[in-house]
Amino acid sequence: MAVITTKVGPKYQVTIPKSVRLALRLEAGDLLEVRVAGRDVLLRPKVLVDRDPELEATLAEAEEDLKAGRVYGPFDAQEAVRGLRRAIKEERRRAVAGGYAKASRIRNTQPKK
Repeated sequence: MAVITTKVGPKYQVTIPKSVRLALRLEAGDLLEVRVAGRDVLLRPKVLVDRDPELEATLAEAEEDLKAGRVYGPFDAQEAVRGLRRAIKEERRRAVAGGYAKASRIRNTQPKK
């Protein structure tokens, strides 16, 4: 995008050029984050999200678990795949043991080796 010059108005308002508004999909009433970086002014579109009390409680509980060391992996792709395979195997075992499904009706999602 080409450099565009705009002027600061008498009430210190700045008009954002149409090409910039269109490129950033800005509309009247949108919020912008304003930062000063040296002698530059940076404007970034900003979205505010209302706080959800249930989400806040869940996040607080998760942080407590993290601080208390109640965390577990997997933390890499191979461990994740192994963990998912164990979970599938356990779910199948519980389904068969609980009489929820016959073993032949539980679909095998693991690739053949």
